[in-house]
Amino acid sequence: MTDETIGTEATGDPVTDFHQRVIGDAAAAVRGLTVSLGERLGLYRALAVHGPQTPAELARRTGVTVRYAEEWLHAQLSAGYVERHPSSNKYTLPDAHVPVLANPSAPTFAAGFFTALKALYATEDLLTEAYRTGDGVGWAEHDPALDTGMGSFFRPTYQHRLLPDWLPSLHGVTEKLAHGGSVADVGCGVGDTTRLIAQAYPNARVYGFDYSEDAISIARQLAEDEGLSERVVFDVASADDYPGSGYDLVTFFNCLHDMGDPVTAAQHVHKSLDPDGTWMLVESNVSPADIDTHTPAAHMFMALSAVMCLPVAVAQRGPKALGNHSGEKAFRGIAEEAGFTRFRRASETPVNAVYEVRP
Repeated sequence: MTDETIGTEATGDPVTDFHQRVIGDAAAAVRGLTVSLGERLGLYRALAVHGPQTPAELARRTGVTVRYAEEWLHAQLSAGYVERHPSSNKYTLPDAHVPVLANPSAPTFAAGFFTALKALYATEDLLTEAYRTGDGVGWAEHDPALDTGMGSFFRPTYQHRLLPDWLPSLHGVTEKLAHGGSVADVGCGVGDTTRLIAQAYPNARVYGFDYSEDAISIARQLAEDEGLSERVVFDVASADDYPGSGYDLVTFFNCLHDMGDPVTAAQHVHKSLDPDGTWMLVESNVSPADIDTHTPAAHMFMALSAVMCLPVAVAQRGPKALGNHSGEKAFRGIAEEAGFTRFRRASETPVNAVYEVRP
């Protein structure tokens, strides 16, 4: 079910039909804020754990007022996210919706992304000026909610794919890590992937680098909370100057396209790797050919590129701002220009492509 089909039928008039489609998009944009509220206030989780509830019961369990709980539930009902039992005035989160809205450990969890909207909408004025001047909007100009929200968006895939699929798809990497290899996780954000690697490979030396001080601060706290502060080191550093050499593995998770000078970043990876090391490059599984396609992933990436990825890259005033749908051909060219001689697609999901890049 999509916004175009909920409560609307094609009229045959192209203006009217398109107008209804845009109204549906506007509804989805506003609904995103209600999803963020549902995630932050634990409303979805309460529905998932405790089953059918009246607004008063949901309010009592989550610490919100009854009137607001009622209005929030009306918005969710209108969207088709919850169901209502008229005779009891109880609302239910359907079983099929739980892993999307209420279970952060599920591979399909998506509600956390909406908490990033606060950061994206708050920089609209900066973005408007950037469009006029050609300047960018740097990551640090956004609220820290962008770090946590985007981390939440990618985390389920990382949790379910990184250890059982992506790392084993790389030649000899898991064996090196098991025997004490070294890892540089560059552009690590709040450190979800860094901590996953450190947890899985206790003998490995794991470092996380990001140029966002807010993200690194969050990453350090999360590592401490998980008892990993002695096994993983987080430092503020950019992709073209992070310290260390002889790394067995350097990882870039959905960040090369956010860099203003991706070739220089790739050259630094080449310099920092062991001669037999591996650069694992994880990027959006979209390309310029997907611009006019209508899959959910393409819709998401094209919109994010226009308001976040491209402006972040432009803000770095480098020679090449990619956007998030530059595609495999562009990444292969960057790797070759940086001196790498081996490049292959090692794994993929509908959202991500995993490339193995070697000297």
